[in-house]
Amino acid sequence: QVQLVESGGGLVQAGGSLRLSCAASGRTFNNYAMGWFRQAPGKEREFVAAVSGSGPRQYYADSVKGRFFMSRDNAKNAVYLQMNSLKPEDTAVYYCAAKFRTYSTYQEDYNYWGQGTQVTVSS
Repeated sequence: QVQLVESGGGLVQAGGSLRLSCAASGRTFNNYAMGWFRQAPGKEREFVAAVSGSGPRQYYADSVKGRFFMSRDNAKNAVYLQMNSLKPEDTAVYYCAAKFRTYSTYQEDYNYWGQGTQVTVSS
């Protein structure tokens, strides 16, 4: 069982930066690939970024590539999403998710989810 708690969301102006954090419970955190997803009002939840259990392999949605950077600290059971050059279209609730072993871009593959944290980017 893995429990996830996100933090770090807030209101920021376009062009600004935010860093989201996701704290995970469990002793075998490095066995889990982690992902970030987001859901904007009136839209389906979409993939943002993912990282493998050991950390070196990452994958990003085209819409955030070059602006968002995901990392993990297995010693702290945490993952982070550094979001730079934010745009109004990045406004959404951001969710942290975990799945065993290999990472995926499909939300259906993830077994554990956090409660989400709101990110609002003003123009």
